[in-house]
Amino acid sequence: MPNPQSLRIWLSKIALIACLLLLVSCQAKNSSVANQVEVRVARVVSGQSLEVVGMAQQANMISQVRLIGLDAPDLRQYPWGEESKELLTKLVGDFTQPVRLELDMAAQDKMGRTLAYLWKDNQLLNEQVIKQGYALFVERSPNHKYDQRLERAQQWARIMGIGIWNPDKPMRQTPAEFRRFNR
Repeated sequence: MPNPQSLRIWLSKIALIACLLLLVSCQAKNSSVANQVEVRVARVVSGQSLEVVGMAQQANMISQVRLIGLDAPDLRQYPWGEESKELLTKLVGDFTQPVRLELDMAAQDKMGRTLAYLWKDNQLLNEQVIKQGYALFVERSPNHKYDQRLERAQQWARIMGIGIWNPDKPMRQTPAEFRRFNR
């Protein structure tokens, strides 16, 4: 039978480890929640932007959100712009149900829109729009958290020849080129 002093030391070490694990798990949980906000979609503006209600201090005001990592066709870029918007609307689904916005390093773009990753039912909708072939993956420094996922989604759509990658009716200009030539 171990002596009482060694048992006491052993129990104090276990208690210390348990406290440290509890402290670390609480910190990780709080830091991941700090960059996320639950909102409700008010309107899908395009395949890459939406209006939401429920951002922090502006709980009843509409906020503009630009999805990170994708460049969807302009609405005037027929038929891709409208189809991209319709896909995002379908992915969001019921506008009364909340969605989650996850922020990265830069929280806003130069136009004042919130930059975010959009999550619904544990699906990254930024990735889904690209994977289904309705947007291009574009790196947006310094926001790189899901770049590899988004790039793989684009490779998938391209290999499968879906959406803008359809060889029978491909998108001929990138959205950036289209906007530059059609201001």
